Formats: sequence, structure tokens, C-alpha cells
Amino acid sequence: MSSVFEFVANNREEVGKSVARSFRRNGLVPAVIYGGEGLPQLLSLNHNEVIKHLNNEAVYSHVLSISVDGKVESAVLKDVQREPAGVKILHLDFLRVNASQQVKVHVPLHFINEEKSVGVKKGGVATHSLVDVEVSSLPANLPDYIEVDLAGLDVGQSLHLTDLVLPEGVHVVALSQGVDHNLPVVSILASRASKEDLPG
Repeated sequence: MSSVFEFVANNREEVGKSVARSFRRNGLVPAVIYGGEGLPQLLSLNHNEVIKHLNNEAVYSHVLSISVDGKVESAVLKDVQREPAGVKILHLDFLRVNASQQVKVHVPLHFINEEKSVGVKKGGVATHSLVDVEVSSLPANLPDYIEVDLAGLDVGQSLHLTDLVLPEGVHVVALSQGVDHNLPVVSILASRASKEDLPG
């Protein structure tokens, strides 16, 4: 885990849809922090600052510092509600974390060596089935991302969840549910052009 992001928030007492709309009109994002030993706490954050944070993909898989009226808590971002157009942030959910307890987060997948892939060089096309994966680990072990190396992948071959190279102490949540959940991550499919080149 490289850096910790800080979200500066204010405590809020008011609840309800009309209050939430009023917050948003004033450039604020309603939020809640819950879990751990504390009670759920209603928050508000500056919308522009939130946007800056969310533009960094690592914020979704990092332990964050949530500063509320001078008090700092560690949490992960569990949910982001956006307007249908995807620009305006409507609500955030933060989950408190403890350094000694496992936490589940979605970590982005970074696909490397796609253009060098054996199958792509033959004219195949890489098809990504997943763009992130839910993992479980202690907060200190959370990776920024997981690399998926396509170099050795041939036409007709796939990489699955069990093929991911994970840091020590990091586990894929889906695999704990059995072999039926060993989903494909990326496949090299024959393109129409490469199929036409095949004999027969």
C-alpha cells in the first residue's frame, strides 16, 4: 500500500431527500461512515474535492483517512452513487476498517503485454471479461491494482481468477465460493480475419 488518501468531511445532522438535494445544490456530497465499533455517522464533503479523489483509481482499493471535524478514522470506500450521466456524485458510503481485521475491496486489473501476446500476434483479439476483482486481505496488504500478463496467451486460451498472481495475504473472494466461481478474466478470441486465414 503506497499512499493514504484523506477525505475531509463535516458532520451533518439533517436527513431526508430534500436535505440531500439542498446539500448537492450547495456543492456538497452527502455521505455516511459505518462499521467497526462506532455508530453510523452522517457526513458531507466538498463535491469538487471528491471528484479529484475519485479520478485516481487507487482510491477504490486504498485505506482512506476520513477527517471529520478534526477526528481521523480509517475507512474504505464501499459505494459511490452517481447521477445517470455519471458526472455528479450523489452519495458516498465509507466502511471503517481495523488494521488487524480482513477487509473486502474491489481492486482494478491492469492488463499488460496485450500487443505482445502470442494470440494477438496471430491476429486474435483480447476480450476482457473483468476489469476489477473483489479481494480480501488485511488493510496493509491491499494492492493498488493486480497485473494480468497476456504475453503467453494464445488464440482460444483464457486466464481465469485462479491464474491471477496475487500479493501475499491477498485472496480472491469469489474463489472461496468454490470452483464454479473460477471466472474467466481475459480470453484471446480468433478474429474474423484470422479465422479466414485458417486452413480448411
